[in-house]
Amino acid sequence: QPANKVFPHFVPSLSGFSLTSEVKTQDVEYDVPKANSTDGKDEVLFGAEKGWLGTPIDELNRMPQCAPPLSHLKVVPNHTVTVRTDLLREGEVPVPYPTKFKDAWDDVSVKMPCSEKNLFPMETEDGGGVQSRWELIHTALQGGFKKRSHLTILLLQCLFFPTLSSLQCLELCEAQHLFEVVLPAMVSLALSAPRLCTLPIPLLKSRMNHSLTMSQEQIACLLANAFFCTFPRRNSRKSEYCNYPEINFYRLFEGSSSRKIEKLKTLLCYFRRVSQIRPKGLVTFTRQMVNNPPNWESSQTQLTRLHITCEGTIEDDGYGMLQVDFANRFVGGGVTGHGLVQEEIRFLINPELIVSRLFTEAMEYNECLIITGTEQYSKYSGYAESYKWKESHTDETDDWQRRCTEIVAIDALKFRHFLEQFLPEKMVRELNKAYCGFFRSNTNSKHLSAVATGNWGCGAFGGDTRLKALIQLMAAAEAGRDMAYFTFGDAQLMRDVHEIHTFLTGRKVTVGRLYSLLNQYSSTVCKNCRTTRPDESLYSFIYQKVSSQTATDALKVISDGTDTKNLW
Repeated sequence: QPANKVFPHFVPSLSGFSLTSEVKTQDVEYDVPKANSTDGKDEVLFGAEKGWLGTPIDELNRMPQCAPPLSHLKVVPNHTVTVRTDLLREGEVPVPYPTKFKDAWDDVSVKMPCSEKNLFPMETEDGGGVQSRWELIHTALQGGFKKRSHLTILLLQCLFFPTLSSLQCLELCEAQHLFEVVLPAMVSLALSAPRLCTLPIPLLKSRMNHSLTMSQEQIACLLANAFFCTFPRRNSRKSEYCNYPEINFYRLFEGSSSRKIEKLKTLLCYFRRVSQIRPKGLVTFTRQMVNNPPNWESSQTQLTRLHITCEGTIEDDGYGMLQVDFANRFVGGGVTGHGLVQEEIRFLINPELIVSRLFTEAMEYNECLIITGTEQYSKYSGYAESYKWKESHTDETDDWQRRCTEIVAIDALKFRHFLEQFLPEKMVRELNKAYCGFFRSNTNSKHLSAVATGNWGCGAFGGDTRLKALIQLMAAAEAGRDMAYFTFGDAQLMRDVHEIHTFLTGRKVTVGRLYSLLNQYSSTVCKNCRTTRPDESLYSFIYQKVSSQTATDALKVISDGTDTKNLW
């Protein structure tokens, strides 16, 4: 299929929802020395065919195998559930709760497009008046999509933004299926809001700990409304929702860049799936705030196990683990706009994540968003400009009918200057943010899945990969979790992080001791640095300090006549 085609996978004759593409790969050989793993077993000598180091990934905890049995899902003061929990049955679509639509037009709930208070000012002979926006939306959406221009007219009439210019490349059969099957199904889904989304949806505001569980069908309804841009007061940065992410998709329809075309392919794959077969699962969104982070300086916690690889991805190889979303403080980042890096890609292939933008206020320094149960609907290749939708994807569910996918959104600081991130207060902020994402109260570590992460806060955010790796290892240790770290093709980073982890665990360096070393590096190396980057690297500094301290301790013990075998 031509590369600029938007919807070739919507033609019924195309089985498997697949797009053909050729990807050339280059073999890379890794010269990794033999080392001892943290559990005392000899590791295999890795070569070109083995792109990982440390603990084998199959030895790390995954959900649902490591999880205790789930208690019955129920409504409690800090957990809103929008379905009938007493009627939950495996293989059946959850029933909305309550039975009839309950309107709420206030500052603690999402303002719904179907609210009777959602009014549109009209000019009349008497000088003015109002009309129900929902009636206008209803009329416009039910107008049909027999011609491409109908969608343009609809968007201009209801939503006042430019046309979907990328639709001009559709061939007749593709356009016919899109406008006669897919879009009408999406319209039906959007207009079912008063029947499906009957309970007011709480805003997950800053400084609150609250969970929201919804059905996948309810989320699909909300996302269909986001596609048609029907959510009121959400198109202006000056509105009451200025501290919330964008939810309406209007920016996705501006222009016809290759990025946006691939985004539309991915999203419309989702809408086709949920339109064809009603989804039966649940998704939980939890805003978590941690007011009492660890005392990093005095911590006696040992680092936990590490699997590190330059191959694979968080979403595939980290299945069943706590998967880190390298988030913007406005969750989803530029998913509905031009952005197309780690967070945006995850929100595209798991589109149910996007609905969190409807009700999640921007995250503060000690907050995270945990999303359990979103389904991955698409597979992809590439990154940023090279991103391509590939094919459809299917997942499994847990005892609450949720997909076995737990994603945590944690936002890293953005640094303009390299040395800035080594300031003690900046490192503490990143430690606390990562810990907030990894920590779960009243949960035994044996029931916690490993963290699946990578170069969080690096790239465009200016973070140093080697510092961020240590910060995440420290936070994971305090939270009682092992870690699977994906370097996204960086074999040297894989070796460096594995070697420092082996060095630190072999010498039983605690989190508190490592925290002290980070601060020493800041005060002695970074503070006096006259260049943009210090001459001495962080890891070299740590090796030197720990080795010299170990040697000093050994000499002291020898002079005292004590057995030295426990020093090494």
